[in-house]
Amino acid sequence: MTFDKVILGGRLFDGTGGPSALRNIGIRDGRVAAITADAVEGTETVDASGCWVMPGMIDIHTHYDAEVLAAPGLTESLRHGVTSIVMGSCSLSTVHVNGSEAADLFGRVEAIPHEHVVRIVGEHKTWNNAEEYIEALEARPLGPNVTAFIGHSDIRVAVMGLDRATRKDVRPTKAEQARMEQMLTDALDTGFIGLSSQQLLFDKLDGDVCRSRTLPSTYARAKELRRLKSILRRRDRTLQSGPDISHPHNIVSQAFQSVGIGRPRLKTSLLAAADMKSTPGGMWFTVALAAIANRLGGDFRFQHLPVPFEVYADGIDLVIFEEFGSGAAALHLKTEMERNKLLADEGYRRRFRKDYDNKFGPRAWHRDFFDAEIVACPDPSVIGKSFGDVGVERGRLHPVDAFLDLVLEHGSQLRWRTTISNHRPKALRQLAVSSGIQVGFSDAGAHLRNMAFYNSGLRLLRHVRDAGFMSVEDAVYRLTGELADWYHLDAGHLRMGDWADVVVIDPQHLDAGLDEYHEAPVEAFGGMQRMVNRNDRTVKTVLVAGHTVFAEGTPTELVGRRRTGSFMRADGRPRNAPLRRESVAV
Repeated sequence: MTFDKVILGGRLFDGTGGPSALRNIGIRDGRVAAITADAVEGTETVDASGCWVMPGMIDIHTHYDAEVLAAPGLTESLRHGVTSIVMGSCSLSTVHVNGSEAADLFGRVEAIPHEHVVRIVGEHKTWNNAEEYIEALEARPLGPNVTAFIGHSDIRVAVMGLDRATRKDVRPTKAEQARMEQMLTDALDTGFIGLSSQQLLFDKLDGDVCRSRTLPSTYARAKELRRLKSILRRRDRTLQSGPDISHPHNIVSQAFQSVGIGRPRLKTSLLAAADMKSTPGGMWFTVALAAIANRLGGDFRFQHLPVPFEVYADGIDLVIFEEFGSGAAALHLKTEMERNKLLADEGYRRRFRKDYDNKFGPRAWHRDFFDAEIVACPDPSVIGKSFGDVGVERGRLHPVDAFLDLVLEHGSQLRWRTTISNHRPKALRQLAVSSGIQVGFSDAGAHLRNMAFYNSGLRLLRHVRDAGFMSVEDAVYRLTGELADWYHLDAGHLRMGDWADVVVIDPQHLDAGLDEYHEAPVEAFGGMQRMVNRNDRTVKTVLVAGHTVFAEGTPTELVGRRRTGSFMRADGRPRNAPLRRESVAV
């Protein structure tokens, strides 16, 4: 029997966690039609000798909501074997808001250029509701499969307006509350996987009118949240939430709301489990909390990035500064001239030093400029040094003053990096095997100049192979089938009849190249340079619905021209088969 495509001689990991084996795979009409040790023939052959063959990985936390409209191939994820992507994270989606509102929501908190979000959403938006949104996505040449949360901030702004939605003294009227509930219901009816909300108070708005206010969902009171969550409970859909880490009781409350107690449980995926430098041992709080909530009958998970959380910054442009007053005050100012005037003021510097020296309470950044390396600067004498080191060399300046002095001298040409969390390999291993953890928190498509975790799944596989703290079969399951099953997605497995979303990996090249720093232009955002990952020898082939989209590190002619991916609906409806004609140009 001849197949459309065959994958020969690879070690198959089917995404169930079961034993792997050397198998040949036959693909017909986009699905797995044969898994056998016998010879098979196909119109097209992929030689997987010596390679691992596994389901395409699932990225459960991205912010591709604008990029997918202008560049739906999403090649930076595809090239690393990610074939299914979740959008609409952190209360942010583009289902209901207009271009200007979307830019204010995404621009600052996700570090996506404001002007490009305005342009892209404004140019491409043809939809007015969730069903039309899905139709618009599938009219584009999607590279990977996508699915989405409906964003709480999205529907709140659409109903109340951006200004009213971000005022502490304003509550939605009964009609507005009903309209938000209807928007959520409509989204779930069309197959959205749930609602994303956000209570984290250092996520700020961009733009002019409401600049520096926190995201609209943070202004929602208990009644509003309770009514929206009740819809999710009845439908067994997911709440993704970012708790207010400055009030740990908020995290505990989220966990025990998952349990239900006299009502249906609430499936909850919370941000995020990490081994924080700022809070050593705090990861055990999240692990224990998830275990307790699930033992009591909840369905509660923490999302987790399974690699060191290394961030880069150009000058002072980095979201970690939003979590304290003096840092947020600098980011509130839009022009370099305004910022420089503030950074030079001694009163401001005193406030910054006080915030920096205050090490009490939960926080994301460890606030240690001795643990921040300068990687690029017009002054070569400081490259490779920390800001603390520079301060010592300059007459024992406080590290804050050394940092601010260099920002004043060089602006965005000063590039530096630090690792915020997940710095201890042993802790990463302990988190990766915890049952209350979901392996996935890449933030792909956001923070374009600050970080790149597109290949985090590959880096987990390398860690597993080298350290042996779990089987490769279990690691593949955590990256694929476990996530697909929990979110009710038609993806993540390679069994007879499953969609042939496949990645072929050469384990010999799961090497140090995965960690290297790279940049590449983003055409959709005016050619700006973003951080990316490049490990083209590691991923040999990527297939979506049986179509080869990457081969030997190069996108095929299909990518950006024909739709290979589909919108994955969480209600059990099958995926739409890829179009066999040319997709509409974007």
